[in-house]
Amino acid sequence: MLDLIGKRRWFFLFSGLIVVPGLFFIILGPITGGKAGLQFSIDYTGGTLWEIHFKDPSVTPTQVQGVLASAGYESQVQSSSGGYVVIRTVPLGLIEGPTTTPAPSGSPAASGSPAPSGSASATPSGSPAPSASAAASPSPAASGSAAGAAAGASASPGASASPSPSPSPTPVPGGVTRTGEVGTLATDLEAKLGPIDAQRSLTTVGPVISGELTQQAIVLVIIGSLGILAWMTLRFRDFRFGATALVALVHDVIVVVGIFAILGTFFKIQVDELFITAMLTIIGFSVHDTIVVYDRIRENRARHAGENFTAIVNHSILQTLARSINTSLTVIFTLTALLLFAGSSIQTFILALLIGITSGTYSSIFNAAPLLTLWEEWEERRRVAAGGRPVRRPAS
Repeated sequence: MLDLIGKRRWFFLFSGLIVVPGLFFIILGPITGGKAGLQFSIDYTGGTLWEIHFKDPSVTPTQVQGVLASAGYESQVQSSSGGYVVIRTVPLGLIEGPTTTPAPSGSPAASGSPAPSGSASATPSGSPAPSASAAASPSPAASGSAAGAAAGASASPGASASPSPSPSPTPVPGGVTRTGEVGTLATDLEAKLGPIDAQRSLTTVGPVISGELTQQAIVLVIIGSLGILAWMTLRFRDFRFGATALVALVHDVIVVVGIFAILGTFFKIQVDELFITAMLTIIGFSVHDTIVVYDRIRENRARHAGENFTAIVNHSILQTLARSINTSLTVIFTLTALLLFAGSSIQTFILALLIGITSGTYSSIFNAAPLLTLWEEWEERRRVAAGGRPVRRPAS
């Protein structure tokens, strides 16, 4: 009979070769200030994600990043499908509220007399009327930014003292937003790199929302892990079963997070909001496989009373090996197909599931059960060293 438990040191060594580099890159993230290690999307860090398409296909992400840097924005820019450029930077305002200046005492506006001809005034709808200088200027910035016109109108002597409502973002032909900081950057990019002919998405997440998401993600993983530990201990009436299952879970979490830290360092793959969903799914799947093995161990302890515990565990693993592998392979084949042919929006989610389910199957068979035998052997040696006799634990 194949002795899998006898080769447990090789299984532990293989896990260490994956876990240790992953931990190194996870720790590298805080040390380098996020330049290496896990790369978080704006869902967790806060910021603006902007996808635009230049009419000139030769425009590179490096050129776009250079323009943003000259404007004072630290950013990450990369190419995307369809020739789009993805810009990630600090939160950018879509709307610039108009600044109002109280009308001087004695001015026509203050006295209630009509404003002089040619001066700008706020319309009842909140859209500022363009001034004479703005109408005559051919500059794209002057004609494209409603916020700038509003600011100029409020500064004129004839403007009303009450602030006008902020205009909503108004895309121009081509779909590019032209208001606020985004509009200013769009104008700057076009002046240096050529026209922007399309905008696929524009998302801004504030730091408060991103902080709440991060806290909720951590709490979810901790609550899920503690719940599994409690249920496994109660189900098998032995704390060792719950503890070793939890160690296997931690192994799977570190493997997935560590691989994404490595991918984030070298390929800038980011962790988005679906990553936590994938992690919770992985935890559940890993525990499923572990329970299958542990339940067979519990049954065999009752059937083979008095037999060596290590032999019982080894026999139980062999009995469930084909079932565990076949169940996992059906899921892995499906996820591989999704990874190859699904849209880019869920590829990170699918990749996390694929890595986690593979790791979960391995850890349930080659880590959790061998750790259980290691714990049992350590307790037996301790009892013998204390002058006691080996004790056979009753079947659960």
